[in-house]
Amino acid sequence: MAGKFFLYKYEVGDIVTFRKPHPCGSCEWRVMAVGNEVKVKCMGCERIQELSRDKIEKATKAVKR
Repeated sequence: MAGKFFLYKYEVGDIVTFRKPHPCGSCEWRVMAVGNEVKVKCMGCERIQELSRDKIEKATKAVKR
């Protein structure tokens, strides 16, 4: 993607805080894998989801290393 830049640099093990809470009530997710899509695991109920870079960038509030 020429000219495309990302606001956050995600690494495996980072804890990402999303703007909206998951139905279980947790807003924090752990990064499991990074690539074209980012795989994250809910810290509350341990559900695993794969999100595209655009969607995770939009949903992210903060990243803790």
